[in-house]
Amino acid sequence: MHKTGAAALLRLEDVGHRYGDREVLRSVSLHLEPGACVALVGHNGCGKSTLLRLAAGRETAVEGEVLFDGAPLREDDPATRARISSVLDPAAYYPDLTVREHVVFVALAHGLGAAADDAVDQALADHHLTDHATALPASLSSGQSQLLLLASAFVRPHDLLLLDEPEQRLDSRARAGLADRLVSHKERGTAVLMATHNAQLAEQVADRVLVLESGVPVDGGEHDWAEAGRAR
Repeated sequence: MHKTGAAALLRLEDVGHRYGDREVLRSVSLHLEPGACVALVGHNGCGKSTLLRLAAGRETAVEGEVLFDGAPLREDDPATRARISSVLDPAAYYPDLTVREHVVFVALAHGLGAAADDAVDQALADHHLTDHATALPASLSSGQSQLLLLASAFVRPHDLLLLDEPEQRLDSRARAGLADRLVSHKERGTAVLMATHNAQLAEQVADRVLVLESGVPVDGGEHDWAEAGRAR
C-alpha cells in the first residue's frame, strides 16, 4: 500500500526525448512510489507511449535521467527485468502457443516453478480466458487478445506495472475486473504507471495524474486526480 513519503521506485528527472528532429517529450519529471499509481493522460500523440517505453528501459532519454530503485534504468539488467511487468505492445504473444501455454511460459520464465499451474489457472479465470485455454491467439477476439496480454503481465512477479491503455478493446465487465485487480496489486505494494483515455479507470485506480500536451507536462508536473479533472 502506498505510504506518503515513501522513496520513489521509479523516477524520471527532467526527461526529454526526440525522434530525429521531432521532439516528443520535454522537461518531464515523475516520481512513483510503491503502492501508488500515476495515470498519464492527454490526446493521442502527446508522448504517453514514449514515456512508458522510457520507463521500461526500451528507449533511452535524450535528456535527463530515468532511475529505477535509485539506479539508472537498464532493460538488459536481469534484476530490473524481473521486477518490471508491462503491457506496451498490442501483439506481444507467441502465435504458435495456446493461451494457456503462453501464460505458463511467462510464469515459468519468471520463476514461479511449482506454483505456476495454480497461478496460471487463477490468471485465466480472472481474465475470462479459462474456456479459451487451448485456443491459439489468432482465434481470439481483439478484447480477448488484450486480456491475454494482461493475464501474462499479472501472472508473473513484479514491483512495477507499466500499462499502455490497458482498457482498450475491453468490455465493461473486463474493465471493472481490471480496475479491481490494479487496486488489489497497489494494496500489495505494486507501483503502477499507466496511460489511459478512460476517466473512470483513472479515477478508480490513480492517485495522481500527469497531463501531457505535445510532450510537455501541463502546469509542470503531477496533480491529484480530483484537482486535475477528467482525462483529456
